[in-house]
Amino acid sequence: MIKGIGIDIIELNRIKESIKNDRFIDRILTDVEKQKYTSIQSDQRKIEYIAGRFAAKEAFSKAMGTGIGKLSFQDIEVLNDGKGAPYIKVSLEERMNIFVSITHSREYAVAQVVLEV
Repeated sequence: MIKGIGIDIIELNRIKESIKNDRFIDRILTDVEKQKYTSIQSDQRKIEYIAGRFAAKEAFSKAMGTGIGKLSFQDIEVLNDGKGAPYIKVSLEERMNIFVSITHSREYAVAQVVLEV
């Protein structure tokens, strides 16, 4: 049964301006995500990476019905499996399947999350 769905879109230019401040990166990315972020060589790919994580975390919080506020960006971790597909790791009391998809264009990053119980 579907518990919730969430979607988010973010402008890459907005992220490009925001990452000039290290506090933004520290607020959005977990330590594990930051390790991956710092290993990326391309500036454009770094923008896409953090934008995708931002959108996925926002989409997850919307699917939960709380929005960011009750959950923080640090409570939600977006990782990649062995094939490179994103997945969300979060500590919740409720057991559920979490499906996430992230995409980018020249100007935007979009993420969708579906929660199944």
